[in-house]
Formats: sequence, C-alpha cells, structure tokens
Amino acid sequence: MTSRLIRTGVSGADPFILNDGGTYYMYATTPGAVAGFKCHASNDLVHWKDEGYCLTAEDSFGYKNFWAPEVVKHGGRYYMHYSARESGSELLRIGVAVSDSPVGPFRDAIPGPLLSLPGRSTIDAHCFRDDDGKNYLFFSMDCPTNIVNGVHTSQSMCIRLDDSLTKVEGEYVLVSTPDCPWETEHDDKWQWNEGPFVLKHAGKYYLTYSANYFATRWYAVGFSVADRPEGPYRKSRRNPILSWVEGEISGPGHNAFFRAEDGALKCSFHIHADYNDPKNGGRTVCIADAGFDEEGNLFIDYKSSGLAQ
Repeated sequence: MTSRLIRTGVSGADPFILNDGGTYYMYATTPGAVAGFKCHASNDLVHWKDEGYCLTAEDSFGYKNFWAPEVVKHGGRYYMHYSARESGSELLRIGVAVSDSPVGPFRDAIPGPLLSLPGRSTIDAHCFRDDDGKNYLFFSMDCPTNIVNGVHTSQSMCIRLDDSLTKVEGEYVLVSTPDCPWETEHDDKWQWNEGPFVLKHAGKYYLTYSANYFATRWYAVGFSVADRPEGPYRKSRRNPILSWVEGEISGPGHNAFFRAEDGALKCSFHIHADYNDPKNGGRTVCIADAGFDEEGNLFIDYKSSGLAQ
C-alpha cells in the first residue's frame, strides 16, 4: 500500500497530535496576535476543524512566545507541557497546564513555571511515560542562553517527573548535543539539537531531535537509541531521517509520533509554508507514516507519492 504525506493545511509549528478515542486533537505553536495555543480536531487526519484557543496568556505564567505544546491524558484529565516567556526574567520557561477536555480551556496546574533554570531559557517540553509507570520530561536548552565552548548551542535534556506530571524530581542529564557533520556544518556559531521526542520499541528507547536552524531548508530530524530513558543515546548513521526534498519540502522538523486508530504509527512535523522563502516564519503541519525496519531502524515515510492536499 502506497503511503501518503498529508499536508493538513493547518498553519503552525512544532505540532503534536493526541488520539483520544478515535478523535485526533492537534496542538501547535500558533501564529497570530493572541498569546496562546489553538486546538484543531479531526476524525480522518485530513480534514481539521479549528476548535479555537485552548490556552491563552490569561491562564498561564507566560505572556508571549507560546511554543511547542504537547498533551497527555492522565487520570481522566489532560496535561499540557509547553514553553512561554516569563515576565520579569524574560526567559523562556516550561509550564504545565491542565483541563478536563482536550479542547480546553487549559489553565496552569501550578503557580509559575514547572521548570526554571537560572539564566537559561528552556523550551520544547516532551512528557514520556514508560511502561513501568515512571515519567520523564525531555526538554531543550535554548541557543541564546546556552553557550558551550563559545558556540550558542541547543542541547536536549531529561529529568524525572512525579506521578502528577506537575513536578520535576532530581537533576537533569544531557541526552543530545549537536556533534555530527550534518548538524554542525551550516553554522559554526549557532547549533541545535532540539524538539526531543521519545518512542519505545522492542525494549529500546528512540530519541528523535531536530538539528540546524529552523528558518533554513536544512532543518531536519535525526534519531538516537538507548537502553534507558536517560541514555546514553547513540546516534544513527542513517541520519537525518526527515530532511528537505528539492522543489517540494523545505525545513521539515520538530516532529512528534502518535498511533492512529488502526494502530499505525504516524509522525507529525512542520515544513515551511513557502518553499522559496523559509525565512518568512510561516510553517504548516504535515503527517507521514512511520515505523521500524527489520534492523530496528526508525523511519519516516515522507517522500512517497499520492500527496493528500
């Protein structure tokens, strides 16, 4: 069966899709004048209904730069981990909001941010819940405030989350840093490993991440593998597994995985809305099939024909 790349037509970046009882809910970095996130809903992954804003600055610690929301269902409620800019410190912080409905309204579950690191902006929160019931928060140190050996460097980290998903425990550990030629050759002063997402398959942990600057065609996704959620992770020689396609796709990245109602593994990600002008900031959401080959390599099938517009 020929797979297809679904171009959803939804404007936004850093998309995450929740399958809740056969209805799919999409959350993403939302363009526009309102500070917060919209939710879109679909029954077929092709046609999406705008459900309006599910979280706004009125119900958040942040006041602008609302980025990369992800939602998990836990104990009958919906928990959103996201990043936003904090007034006063002017740093990007990670927060957690909760709702009784996937379409919101979401309101911060705790006073202030979930994660605040002195002098550091943190973004791209991802909640991973393991089979043994332990919870982990993966996140990224943002480039402007994270300087490593004189280079502005986005690195991805992991820290434990408590059972309520609203409190971090212990110390964070480094799980991914830009150190491969395809991740570093385009800029020697600014480099990225951001947008972490973890899948578990055959007892192994697969960490996907985005590298290179988001406003260039070279923004792309790679993966690494570990025996434990906290790593150490070993990057695949097959990277990148999601990258630009000449004349068709520019800057694919910040992906997330979900299971369709039939059990098939799917991957959501964004691309530049205008292939010829990646720096204008416009991005749109796509969905592709994903899976694992016989050797245990993760793949995203985004180059096939039969595009759904």
